[in-house]
Amino acid sequence: MIKAARLQALLKIKILIVEDQFIEAKSLSLILSNAGYATCSVARSVRAALSIIEEEKPDLILLDIFLQGEETGIDLGRILNERNIAFVYLSANSNRKILEAAKATKPYGFMVKPFRAKDVLIMLDVALYLHQHRTTERVESSLPPQGVRPTLPPEFQHLIGDSPNFLGILERANKVAALDTSILILGESGTGKELIAHSIHKVSPRRNKPFVVVNCGTLPANLVESELFGHEKGAFTNATARRPGKFELADGGTVFLDEIGELPLELQVKFLRVLQEREIEPVGGRPKTIDIRIIAATNKDLEEEVAAGRFRIDLYYRLNVFPLVLPPLRDRAEDIPILINAFLEKYSTRNGKSPLTLSKTTLNKLLEYDWPGNIRELENTIHRNVVLAAGPVIESLEISTGIRESTSMASRQNFKTMIENERDHILAVLESCNWKVSGKGGAAEILDINVNTLNSRIKKLGIKKK
Repeated sequence: MIKAARLQALLKIKILIVEDQFIEAKSLSLILSNAGYATCSVARSVRAALSIIEEEKPDLILLDIFLQGEETGIDLGRILNERNIAFVYLSANSNRKILEAAKATKPYGFMVKPFRAKDVLIMLDVALYLHQHRTTERVESSLPPQGVRPTLPPEFQHLIGDSPNFLGILERANKVAALDTSILILGESGTGKELIAHSIHKVSPRRNKPFVVVNCGTLPANLVESELFGHEKGAFTNATARRPGKFELADGGTVFLDEIGELPLELQVKFLRVLQEREIEPVGGRPKTIDIRIIAATNKDLEEEVAAGRFRIDLYYRLNVFPLVLPPLRDRAEDIPILINAFLEKYSTRNGKSPLTLSKTTLNKLLEYDWPGNIRELENTIHRNVVLAAGPVIESLEISTGIRESTSMASRQNFKTMIENERDHILAVLESCNWKVSGKGGAAEILDINVNTLNSRIKKLGIKKK
């Protein structure tokens, strides 16, 4: 039963469905009605949608990408963005060009077909919240003056920084902590993704339950499934006893999946089931229900991984309900002196020394460096030099630049041509679907091109199955 107060609030929110498939539109309408939302007439084209928007003034629009007529949902998305009308795309399309065009219209999310009632309602809650805090620019303009932190719980106080973009992320993280939705934290290595995830858990309703960290990039390839889902006694050689997996150990709490982009493609299907059904199946055992919240993180561009066929489009959308993008340290340079002072105090105390300081020359050197390893590299640099310091003032220090120089040189030497990139892309998709070209789940469907066109490109690019 929906509580009277929530029902009254929902009845004030009007949703427009723009979908040319009758069955899917009907299913969505039923989900919304059962949840207490008011719905407009269903639109099957951009023109029809614009007419309904003028007459019925919806608060949020669920928008399919491919509609009746020449105009697409992306065309309508541009208009909605200009008019500051909230919208969410309905799609399962993995074409990179289409994804980039859709993302450029600044939707509040993507929903994957077919729809589950719980996912639809969570997405609506998130979209409506985001619309109230419209864009990063608005978040920043509503923040206190620079140097003054907004009101945040104690669990966030160890996250150091006063730059507007960083404070905006902290406020968003604090807001989403109370919700039970999945979170995807994006950012370069060393930007503090795990620290943010742990803080979110500490202020969430799950704070008294486990916070389990899984680094998908370091799991043994032959034991990934067992590590995540567990196994029963006798399930395989050396399985001498039942062993619960990471998901089961986190029951009631939060699982932090670091480097989710490294998860093998064959396991992504099973992980999708965990997200959708909150159900795991141990190796050699029967399915069992679990209650967990998922926070995932990666330094990869998952849209590129999707386009290359290395990451499932439906899993990406399930994870990307509420993204948090952590800025690299070079984009929050005003925080570097604050971080330096915090690390100097931390490691001076830890090493039994009076608080050390930096000479002006040393400080300038740190400020001029671009920190490719971000906060982690800065902290390690301060720690190392505190240990080595012979007096109260650190007069000089060394920063390891070899990795950045070799990486930059390698990147300049390894650029690929457009043809090479196209060949790699098609080859990766073919391998991901076991070289099935046509039909459902085939490469042509994934790439969203005609089968004959794909066969022509395969022949022209000299792609052959090994």
